This record gives sequence, structure tokens and C-alpha cells, in this order.
Amino acid sequence: MPDAKILIVDDHEDTLYALESALAPLGYLLARATNGDDALKQVLRGQVGLLLLDVRMPGVSGLDVVRYMRRVEQTQHIPVILLTGFGVDHLLTSAAFGLGVADLVMKPIDPWALRTKVRYLYDAHRRFLDLEQEVRELRALVKDHAEPGGPVSRAPALSHPDAHLPVRRTGRAHNGKFEGERT
Repeated sequence: MPDAKILIVDDHEDTLYALESALAPLGYLLARATNGDDALKQVLRGQVGLLLLDVRMPGVSGLDVVRYMRRVEQTQHIPVILLTGFGVDHLLTSAAFGLGVADLVMKPIDPWALRTKVRYLYDAHRRFLDLEQEVRELRALVKDHAEPGGPVSRAPALSHPDAHLPVRRTGRAHNGKFEGERT
């Protein structure tokens, strides 16, 4: 995911600007959406590595966006930070973390804390995707080396690193010779 972006979703322009300003020093590609429908469209198009999402928006709410994302294989592992300016209650917390949201953050946002969370989550997600890609490549290699209808072919066995050494005799030495050794 070379050009994965951080998608910032909020229905208030001033909040979008503040979040973009806070995240700009990280150097990541940033994108924005002003409602849940636009956010879903961008997420489904791909190349989103992290989502910062307002909980309460007109139309499709932030929680609705996450519910939909978690049902789609391509988007179910994208980390989400939910943003709220209305306080955190037990129902919101339960719903958010039940959907696998990475964090629930109160507005106004502390830029330092947000940058730390975003850097960690974005980089962890990239590592996860890199590992998934490596697994796919390894599975393809194994599949390519499998004999049709048979077990996986094996590479020739390597000789033991000590194969060039003489075989060690077992038994007790008697008069400088091993028992059972012919003279």
C-alpha cells in the first residue's frame, strides 16, 4: 500500500482543518470527507490506511461507517479512531470498541497525542498488510512447487555440516584400540 492515505471525516470544516494541521508534520498523505457516504466511497475505492472519523454526522454516522467497513473483507482491518465532541458514555464506548475501533478521542484534540496514536496505528497497519502480502507470496510459491495431486515436493536434503568428519567410534578403548576393532 505505497500511497495509503489517512482519511479524515468530519462535517465541520474547521475540525477538518485542525486535524489536517495536527497531522501534517507526520508527512502522510491526507484526504478528507465531510460525511459518512463520502467516507465509505473513499474507503471502498481502497488505499486508506487509517480513518479518523467523527461519531455524529448528519445522515450516515461514524458508527454506521465502521459497522459497514467491518462487514467487508477489504476494509475490516483498517484502523479507526473515532472522534467525538459530545462526551463519551458507556453506550458509545461499548459500541465503538465492540466494532473494533482502535481509540475514541474527545474534541478538542491534543495534537501531540493524536500524532502519536496515528503514527503507531498507521505503521502497525502497514506492517500487517506487508505480512499479509508475504504470506500470499509464500503460499503461491508452495502452490507452484506442489506436484499435481501429490504432496509438496521437497528440496534435496542438505548434508549434515559435520558429514566430512570421520564417524566417531563408540565403545571403550583398550590398549589404545577400541573394543571390537580389528588389529
